[in-house]
Amino acid sequence: MSAPVHEHGGELIRRATAELVGTAFLVATVIGSGIMATRLTADVGLQLLASGLATGAALVTLIVTLRPVSAAFNPVMTGVEAVLGGITWREAGVLAVAQVGGGTLGAVVANLMFDLDAVSLSAHERSGGGPWLGEVVATLGLVLVAFGGARSRRTETVAFAVGGYITAAYWFTSSTCFANPAVTIARMFSDTFAGIEPTSVPMFLLMQTLGAGLALGLLHVLYPATSSLVPDRA
Repeated sequence: MSAPVHEHGGELIRRATAELVGTAFLVATVIGSGIMATRLTADVGLQLLASGLATGAALVTLIVTLRPVSAAFNPVMTGVEAVLGGITWREAGVLAVAQVGGGTLGAVVANLMFDLDAVSLSAHERSGGGPWLGEVVATLGLVLVAFGGARSRRTETVAFAVGGYITAAYWFTSSTCFANPAVTIARMFSDTFAGIEPTSVPMFLLMQTLGAGLALGLLHVLYPATSSLVPDRA
């Protein structure tokens, strides 16, 4: 395993800012597209399609734009990078806080853009064995796609692979693919199509962590050269 990269304060602030901004735009896309879809059509299938396509496209754009600085937008991805030795746990903690803060900001902005209360706790319950398993699968796949793509050294394609996977996972997972603790936490602050009831959040976070752990094991089996699993930043 490669030694963690210790960053100067200025560089870490720059990365944290990129994570905050990127996660804010990601959550604004998830929530905003859901609100727009429900206002344009009563067809739930079309609503999900619109939100999934918008989210996948936003992810590609944000990763391509911010990847030279930092483009995880997801505490699970940041935690996996720390486990693999790409960053220190202190750095991972700072980035995760920025991601959660950015996600919450994105939820507030999305609500305000559509003339809703800045914060409205969601009443959308998401619980049960099916959705919980869906979150394990969704997160496992996301980590595998992102870090497996890094292992191939074709890092220029990772953004498209991640965006494509998320778009597909909106449809093939019963949870509609949250797969991101920062996004999950943020979505409880919007009582709209994309929302999640606060009491449903802890189990989703646990299942995402489990999915990430399973993905790490699978990555070590598929790609034994652990150091090559850490994505380049340039």
